[in-house]
Amino acid sequence: MNRNVVFGSALAAVLTSAASLAQAPAAQTAPAPVAPQAVPAKIAIIEYEQAAAATNEGQRSLHEIQQKYQPKKTQLDALAAEIETLQKQLQSAPATMTDEDRASRARAIDTKQKQYQRDAEDASNAYSAEVQEAIGKIAQKLGPVVIKYVQQNGYTMLLDNNGQQQGGLTLMWAPGTDISQAVVDAYNASSGVAAPLPAAPSAPRPQPTAPTAKPGASK
Repeated sequence: MNRNVVFGSALAAVLTSAASLAQAPAAQTAPAPVAPQAVPAKIAIIEYEQAAAATNEGQRSLHEIQQKYQPKKTQLDALAAEIETLQKQLQSAPATMTDEDRASRARAIDTKQKQYQRDAEDASNAYSAEVQEAIGKIAQKLGPVVIKYVQQNGYTMLLDNNGQQQGGLTLMWAPGTDISQAVVDAYNASSGVAAPLPAAPSAPRPQPTAPTAKPGASK
């Protein structure tokens, strides 16, 4: 599933729940019509995906996934180093090397490069899928915390700052208060998950990347 769909669905669930709660009193007898009045908007901004990843639970999940893929990263790094060594050996080969031997070594390098590319792509896709799934689950649980915080603090509009970077046309953007860290703190307090150890990833706004390296191209 596309990561934008995962986090977009999570945020949509938050906004839908908030809207239904806000509209609940409408089921009662409607008061007499009154002249419309302008109400100043109190806008809350959240970086929803990053907030989910920045929670203690998110940091723990990211660390566990990174540890899981560390052996594969080590394997890929070793293969990349081997390819680089073979390339240097071929480039510095004596002029007396036969064309057949030179072509054979070039084919061996090409085979290893293709193996590296396949393995790196497979590892990257698997890593990204696990990160997306893990953070997506936390994003779903983050919803009630966001709703509670927005309602308790009197916000009338909630904007996802991630959405500003996912394409599409933005007709107007109004400044507001970023509640991402406050929501992260509230979620950590309610989840009971301890903060990660110093050795674990601890950036407040992590941007997970697949553990891959690229060998130099053969000449």
